[in-house]
Amino acid sequence: MEITYDFEGSVVLVTGASGALGGAVAEAFDGTGVTVCGADIVAPDDEDTLVDPAAIDLHETDATDEESVAETIEAVVGEHGRLDAVCNVASTWRGGDPIHETGVDEFDTLLDVNLKSVFFASKHAIPHLRETKGAIVSVSARSSLEDGESDGPYRASKAGVRLLTVTSGAENLGTVRANAIMPSVIDTPMNREMMPDADFEEWADPANIADVVLFLCSPEATVTSGAAVPVYGES
Repeated sequence: MEITYDFEGSVVLVTGASGALGGAVAEAFDGTGVTVCGADIVAPDDEDTLVDPAAIDLHETDATDEESVAETIEAVVGEHGRLDAVCNVASTWRGGDPIHETGVDEFDTLLDVNLKSVFFASKHAIPHLRETKGAIVSVSARSSLEDGESDGPYRASKAGVRLLTVTSGAENLGTVRANAIMPSVIDTPMNREMMPDADFEEWADPANIADVVLFLCSPEATVTSGAAVPVYGES
């Protein structure tokens, strides 16, 4: 059964919109009546972008820089008059070394890209989302719930994403819903390149994850806030 949503007149901002998952989220919103805006450090006309710049209002944004994020959000609201949802998709992965061998630069990169980006976007979007009774959906990770080896800083950053997001919901009960999704391994070109011997069939398709994001931003999910939603695929 095909499920359709009506976001007519709404405005959504997707960070990391030029990547595989961000592009899938932007594409999922396309055709629902929503104005889709994207933010990414990759320029709209860059050959590395994985989204059609003609389909969304794409802003070149450094998600780790508060001024850049604030300017993008104000530009979106200034141009479109409102903001109804923010999807915090921008993230990165680093790993391979135990904590005692991990460099500070790697640790800082993970905290900046994965966690600080969510903080900046949420901080500057919440005042606008309060006006529209909007929603925040952030991408955490299944591994943030578990211990493991060689990617402790990544797990810590994604645990922070989950906690920061659900806290935003608790602080804005009745005005802003905030939920995190918890992917395991996502089927992206980069992951296939890094793990060529894996069983790709077990990985979650970005389009299927995007469907969950769409639901969490929709009026059908008005009773859902403060949740960490599994989107593991079969892995």
